[in-house]
Amino acid sequence: MLLAIDVGNTQTVIGLYKSGDESHELLDHWRIATNAERTSDELALMFSEFMLTAGHDWRTAVSGVAISSGVPFVTFELRRMCERYLGIEPVVLGAGVKTGMPVLYDNPKEVGADRIVNTIAAHHQFGGPCIVVDFGTSTNFDVVSAKGEFLGGALAPGIEISLDALAARAAQLRKVELVRPRSAIGKNTVEALQSGALYGFAGQVDGLVDRIVEELGPVTAVVATGGLAPIVVPESRRITHHDPELTLTGLRLVFAKNADAT
Repeated sequence: MLLAIDVGNTQTVIGLYKSGDESHELLDHWRIATNAERTSDELALMFSEFMLTAGHDWRTAVSGVAISSGVPFVTFELRRMCERYLGIEPVVLGAGVKTGMPVLYDNPKEVGADRIVNTIAAHHQFGGPCIVVDFGTSTNFDVVSAKGEFLGGALAPGIEISLDALAARAAQLRKVELVRPRSAIGKNTVEALQSGALYGFAGQVDGLVDRIVEELGPVTAVVATGGLAPIVVPESRRITHHDPELTLTGLRLVFAKNADAT
């Protein structure tokens, strides 16, 4: 089985894939808070318990590990965990790892690993050109060409970061639950904040996608992913697909390209 691990600044998503046939079935997945202070031993305990809940002994069931990470210390500890507990050298997206996707960025090293695997998965599933909108710590808009090239994109403050900053800087405002309000015209502070966040970010998505399409031309898909995507997707007129496992799919594809080298 393949263990796919996507480490974001806020959350880490773990996927367990069936291997050995053509199904590439996602058997189970888990989401945990990203904590840069966890050691390899602590991570091993968590991962082994997750696997046990799925009915697997991870020491014998896992045959490969693929990692996408934007948090270097967590990456280091995950490498140690794989080497000590699984005897596996993980495929960590970065220099020397084959992705099959040319990165047409002024400095390709600036592009986060999650952005690359997302666009790989989107192009694999929908062809191109297409756009990925990833709702995470930041909201990432990533564009892939018809030829499967990473063209670039746009980065915006994430929904939670924006609400946290607003609550911290405005004395009479506070954090609210991100749910759809009764109407766009809020009748109280909570509903006004919910309207501004939900419809405001949906409008941001639609506006940026419109501008990208003006430059790029028609696209095959606008794919949403990330932990907060389910909140915004129903309010956006531009998002065509929602794939919560997009990053994990990209990791599986990258692992397959590098399996012979591990």
